[in-house]
Parts: sequence; structure tokens; C-alpha cells
Amino acid sequence: MAMNNEDMVKEFEAFIPFVVALNDYDESHWNLPIAEGKWSLKDIICHIMLWDKYFYEEAILKIKLKEPLTVRHLNFDEFNANAIEYSKSQTKQSIIDRFAEYRSKIINDISGLSDEEYIQEYFDGDKKIFTIQEYLRGFIPHDKQHKEQIEKFLKSIA
Repeated sequence: MAMNNEDMVKEFEAFIPFVVALNDYDESHWNLPIAEGKWSLKDIICHIMLWDKYFYEEAILKIKLKEPLTVRHLNFDEFNANAIEYSKSQTKQSIIDRFAEYRSKIINDISGLSDEEYIQEYFDGDKKIFTIQEYLRGFIPHDKQHKEQIEKFLKSIA
């Protein structure tokens, strides 16, 4: 059964305490690849944080301000490579703080919307349809995938 909008927001928000709890792990663990040929914990959280920042600034905030959306369909590989490079200059605390900041901004701006507002269609910067509901439906499984990878990694270092 598909989640309703309120449940999706709760699910999206639930990733915040999970990431904040990762602060308990030493910075050295944050810099280890989670598996051979994979990103580090730091890279993964930075990657998620930067996608949240991007969608907040280019879509969610624009909707709140009743401005045209500027979010575009980006080259994922290029965006992710830039996120990994950016993570090298950041501390685990700064990444956690910024993740919590941007995820909270998204949650604050979409909490309490009506069902009609979740399915309201907007045109993005590429003139494609964007809805808050579809955004959540796309990113909740993305969070879950990374959460499972992280949990497996944490068990391996315990």
C-alpha cells in the first residue's frame, strides 16, 4: 500500500536522527569506504545533504515563495563527483549540521500542506512537471538504500 503524504513526510524526516546519531562514530570511520570501491560514510551523507540543498533551494523554497522553479535534471554522475570532492574539505560535524539544516528546511516547508498541494504540478527549469509528492516518492527509497548500506558498514566495523 502506498504511503500517504503525511507518512512520507515522517519517513523523510526520520532520516535526520539517523544521520545525527552517526556523529557518535569516529571521524576515521567516516573516512573509510563502506565497501571496496564504494564511497565513505562522509561522502554518502555529503551527497544526500547536497541533493537536499539543491532541491530545497531550486524547488521547495521556490514553491513556498510562489516563484518559478529552477530545479533541473542534472547529470547525476557529475553532481555526485562534485559532492565527493566537496566532502573532502568538510568535517563530519559540518556535514551533519548542514544535512540536518536542509532536511529540516524541506520538512518545515512541506509539513501541513494539503493533499492537493502535494500533487500540485509545477514546471521545473527543464519545463518538466515537478510535484512535492513525486519528489518524496523518489528520495525516500534513495535514503533507504543509503541507510541500508550504512547500517551494513557499521555492523562490519563493530
